[in-house]
Amino acid sequence: MMEQLTRLLSISLGAILINNFIFSQFLGCCPFLGCSNKVETAAGMGLAVVFVMGIASAICYVVNMLLVALGLGFLQTLAFILVIAALVQFVEMFLKKMVPSLYAALGIYLPLITTNCAVLGVVLLNVQEDYNFIEAVVHGITGGLGFMLAIVLFASMRERIEFSEYPESFKGFPISLVTAGLLALAFMGFSGMKIF
Repeated sequence: MMEQLTRLLSISLGAILINNFIFSQFLGCCPFLGCSNKVETAAGMGLAVVFVMGIASAICYVVNMLLVALGLGFLQTLAFILVIAALVQFVEMFLKKMVPSLYAALGIYLPLITTNCAVLGVVLLNVQEDYNFIEAVVHGITGGLGFMLAIVLFASMRERIEFSEYPESFKGFPISLVTAGLLALAFMGFSGMKIF
């Protein structure tokens, strides 16, 4: 039991800090750069990604077991994309009905979760690492939390940079990329950590 808890803690900290999908694996950069103008929007996008990653990990684990049992493992990626697309449609309908302001703020980036390579990456990593059901779900949720941490930190920095002075040639997107690079360097400091 203690060994399993240690493994889950290792998976969790690894997904949030060490192997962060944005800063270490560079997956999901499109919504990261697009939805990080305001902290509220970034937090909403982060929560949506956490939900989709967690549920996708659970459902795709079962789908993968079924595909392997039927000898259709080669359809894995296609099946995972279909599951993720259906989940994103569900999240989109929910936000449109229940939180229209967040739905409007996320705009085109909400449907982009469907093609967000971080979501597909987490379910493929679950299969690659041969995680059991609990480990896959924990990896999905904490991977989403790592994404949320990255996007909220980046959004808060972008809000502050807006009022800072820097060279004219860095205005707009270039200063955002410099900031993202510096955040990635900060997260690289976690790469030397050994967890249990």
